[in-house]
Amino acid sequence: MKIITVDPEKCTGCRLCELACSLKNTGEFNPARARIQVIGFDEMFTLSVMCFQCEKPYCAEVCPASAIIRDEVSGIVRVLKERCTGCKICTLACPFGNVVVDSQEKVAVKCELCDGEPECVLFCPTRALEFREVDTALIRKKIALSEKLKEVYEGVK
Repeated sequence: MKIITVDPEKCTGCRLCELACSLKNTGEFNPARARIQVIGFDEMFTLSVMCFQCEKPYCAEVCPASAIIRDEVSGIVRVLKERCTGCKICTLACPFGNVVVDSQEKVAVKCELCDGEPECVLFCPTRALEFREVDTALIRKKIALSEKLKEVYEGVK
């Protein structure tokens, strides 16, 4: 399976990934409805964050409506909108905050990799985003990075 990876040294915070994502998924340029978010850390650096397509997706495990599933063919963790009740339990379960409830549709949304052709990757001008095969060592590094960022962010508050 492939996932989107981010090189924080290349990310300029231009937010084109958010615009490309929102246009592809909602038909409008609205970063608030994007499945990828650019997060700034006190003007030190920016980072694009999206669903990691977890091996064990907690969002799916806690969903009372069984609206979040792993596609058996592609391996992509998907939200079945017709089943979603908008209860937000999945948003609490995601350790990375990468599942949100869309303000207009009132259902859970998350990165579903644009069915294998992520728009954010196509439009990233610095190539900070890449779509590549899963590397379990890389996943562990991402988790470790997110934990460090969480510690730094909490220390800044």
